[in-house]
Amino acid sequence: MAPVIVLILMSVVIVFFIFYKKPKKKINLPVNYKELLAGHVAYYRNLTDENKTRFEEKIKDFLGYVLIDGIKTTVDDLDRLLVASCAVIPVFGFPEWRYYNLHDVLLYPETFNKDEFLAKGHEKNTLGMVGNGAMQRIMILSKPALHHGFDNPGGKENTGIHEFVHLLDKEDGDVDGLPEALLKRKYNAAWLSLIEKNIEAILEGHSDINSYGATNKAEFFAVASEYFFTNSHQFKENHRELYEFMTKIFNQDPAVN
Repeated sequence: MAPVIVLILMSVVIVFFIFYKKPKKKINLPVNYKELLAGHVAYYRNLTDENKTRFEEKIKDFLGYVLIDGIKTTVDDLDRLLVASCAVIPVFGFPEWRYYNLHDVLLYPETFNKDEFLAKGHEKNTLGMVGNGAMQRIMILSKPALHHGFDNPGGKENTGIHEFVHLLDKEDGDVDGLPEALLKRKYNAAWLSLIEKNIEAILEGHSDINSYGATNKAEFFAVASEYFFTNSHQFKENHRELYEFMTKIFNQDPAVN
């Protein structure tokens, strides 16, 4: 067979595996899923009836193409609904959005070491992470941290949302705090400038945003997003400029949803 024909056939095979998508699984949510969502997810409770239905459909869609497994822990209906909620909340303003860069979410029974996983002692301090290299398309979450993010609806932290925002940030290839897949290019410079301004305020002790957000631009974006979605009214009151900009990024206004 001529080398050119072989090359063409190989290219066809490669393209097929790149773009081929497995058929979506048929997902049946637990019979009490509405009660579980209403009882644990404040974001869902604040939606209109119409948007609650859309939220439920997006959860069902997410669970149809992402696997959720426990590592040395069980995974129940509430665990799955909370993971799916963390995924849906940041992209609720984008009806057609799907996480093509995610295949599995692994729940760990406690915090873990980001390099060795489940290491012993003080090293075991990571609440969640998005994988790279051999762990590409995998997210790892501490199960207690996942639940904690929903147990305190008046708080400013949600590990699951944090990690899914990192995943959105990564959509353009770089986890750098600049979500180019969501933000129009004309706003890039203004967004980066706003991040720098707010990081400086954190470092000077003039901000109620979690100090971990001052680590770098990517962590600021994720930390600010936790606050934006979990305590939107307070965030809007304390950080009006940042709040208004983030409504553009996420195409939604959670304070009025």
